[in-house]
Amino acid sequence: MDTKILVGSPYPLGATYDGSGVNFAIHAENAEGVELCLFENETDKTESLKITIKERTHQIWHVYIPDIGPGQLYGYRVHGPYEPAKGHRFNPNKLLIDPYAKAIAGTLRWDDALFGYDVGHPDADLSFSKKDSAAYVPKGVVIDGSFDWEGDKPLRIPMHRSIIYEAHVKGFTARHPEIPEEVRGTYAALAHPVTISYLQSLGVTAIELLPIHHFITDRHLEEKGLTNYWGYNTIGFFAPDIRYGSTGSQGEQVVEFKNMVKELHRAGIEVILDVVYNHTGEGNEMGPTLSFRGIDNASYYRLTEDPRYYMDFTGTGNTLNARLPNVLRLIMDSLRYWIQEMHIDGFRFDLASALARELYDVNKLSSFFDVIHQDPIISQVKLIAEPWDIGEGGYQVGEFPPGWAEWNGKYRDCMRDYWRGADSMLGEFADRLMGSSDLYQDDNRRPTASINFITAHDGFTLHDLVSYNEKHNEANGEYNKDGDSHNRSWNCGAEGPTEDQEINSLRTKQKRNLLTTLLLSQGVPMLVAGDELGRSQQGNNNAYCQDNDISWLDWEDRDENLMNFTSQLIAFRKEHPTFCRRKWFQGIPIKGIGLEDIAWFNPEGREMEEEHWQNDFARSLAVYLNGNGIRSLTDDGSKIVDNSFYVMFNAYWEDVNYKLPGAKYGKEWAAVIDTNLETVDTHNTYAADTSITVPERSIIVLMST
Repeated sequence: MDTKILVGSPYPLGATYDGSGVNFAIHAENAEGVELCLFENETDKTESLKITIKERTHQIWHVYIPDIGPGQLYGYRVHGPYEPAKGHRFNPNKLLIDPYAKAIAGTLRWDDALFGYDVGHPDADLSFSKKDSAAYVPKGVVIDGSFDWEGDKPLRIPMHRSIIYEAHVKGFTARHPEIPEEVRGTYAALAHPVTISYLQSLGVTAIELLPIHHFITDRHLEEKGLTNYWGYNTIGFFAPDIRYGSTGSQGEQVVEFKNMVKELHRAGIEVILDVVYNHTGEGNEMGPTLSFRGIDNASYYRLTEDPRYYMDFTGTGNTLNARLPNVLRLIMDSLRYWIQEMHIDGFRFDLASALARELYDVNKLSSFFDVIHQDPIISQVKLIAEPWDIGEGGYQVGEFPPGWAEWNGKYRDCMRDYWRGADSMLGEFADRLMGSSDLYQDDNRRPTASINFITAHDGFTLHDLVSYNEKHNEANGEYNKDGDSHNRSWNCGAEGPTEDQEINSLRTKQKRNLLTTLLLSQGVPMLVAGDELGRSQQGNNNAYCQDNDISWLDWEDRDENLMNFTSQLIAFRKEHPTFCRRKWFQGIPIKGIGLEDIAWFNPEGREMEEEHWQNDFARSLAVYLNGNGIRSLTDDGSKIVDNSFYVMFNAYWEDVNYKLPGAKYGKEWAAVIDTNLETVDTHNTYAADTSITVPERSIIVLMST
């Protein structure tokens, strides 16, 4: 191939097509030489052209190649010292994926050649492998970034009006009978009218996708016939994974992804990505050399005092070093790319505490937060933290700075305990129900800092939460030792499926109780796809490797009644601003009304006193929510007014009589939600000071008339 080679530019990083050729730029601070390798096919055993990059600006190597364009496959070989004891693992025999590749063709094919050392050598990772890995490594693809967005703009749905739906791209549609078989499980399937119609009818405002950045499956999983289904093993932070594409691997997956976002936006649904910037798929010192490790190990990863080894705050073998400028730039460039070029509306950061660590401690003032807060693009989208990692002091619920929302693990635990009948304080239940002010109010955050959830992808589904006392993860091939053993679940009297109608009826009611609690809580509710359908994972609470019927939604055997109840609950929440307030309750009288914005009552109709909150055996209480006490205005400056509500919770195993408060709180009430029933609808009415029997383990919601 007679190819002209020009100097090129150090910016932007990655492979950039300008209509006449492609600029390649890669950061490799400690490298002694970099070679650009061009390929004709993704399965080629060696490159068709190897170009030595001679230009280096600071730590960035760059070159410009005219007359090549979109669809061109490429990778790098990087030269430098192979000195693991000093943190350097350069090996030019290993083809490396560009960290800034916008598309990646093919998937990893496991072979010993992928490792920088000789597998099985007595010196382990201190040995040096001369095997060429090019045949087994997926290749970067030059893309044409142009796309007709047809005027698409960010939806910017306020957090207090948001209802998040966590879903897996493949699992959501893999078994959907109304979607063409050839596109099931893909980005195109999420953009299909059947999918869009369902999401609209359910009423969610945002779909949060499990990782779609190009990832790898661990070798030990593949050898057992399993896969990294969830995708928390990223190797390409700019590339939508090819496995979810239906149209091709030479960059077509980028267009398909963009079209998915455009169609969801057209339907009024935001797209949030679950992103994994805390580690990569290269693992620890015994892992493969696929990208970052071979490009410049010491400039990407957090190494221990003995730089042969990696700090591991993630449980995956390595941790990206977000303290270093080039890693921070990588993360920020990736986030901006997904916002500006792919029109993403927000991010959920996996193990976000690992990103916030300076040396060993999690630091709210870390450079990671500083850079995000000052960025005029990233700071304006939804930022959600998974506020923990596995390192010491890594559980940071309530500790992230203003501007961030958090997965509220304390909410999940409290609500599970309350409805399974565990000994717990009513005071915590009340705090969690009203937005967890104890966690977020003191640092000027609002109730929307709390992402409330009962279930997530990690753990039991809602159905399994009320059907199993123990995890059943045998299918994962780890002798049921993986996954959390403390699930705060209750099987209602039988482990797993049963023909006992009384148990099945109780399970269904418990699901309605949990969903109702979630949708009536202050903060931002998050549902897991399929919970509203009664989806089961057969008791598996760690289905990360199950790319099969265990994880996929079963659309044909769905619980229509539960699905309808859920959509009605969501519509009810949207209709009533009382349940999605922007500001905290204050518990003081409203001027001109004389009633508090919130008041708590025991079943006898008396306001709760201090000793009532401390009874760990108590299971029953009621809350009055004043519809005239919403301390926020509409966008046009009008006062927000709603009905008032009286919500009675009874997690006790027997019926409880509740006396309604006096007429000053409401002269007449209509029952609008009763979790003993399968629909959300107005039925019985009650006068002030009268009594209502709230059946065992149920919720009744009254609305002022």
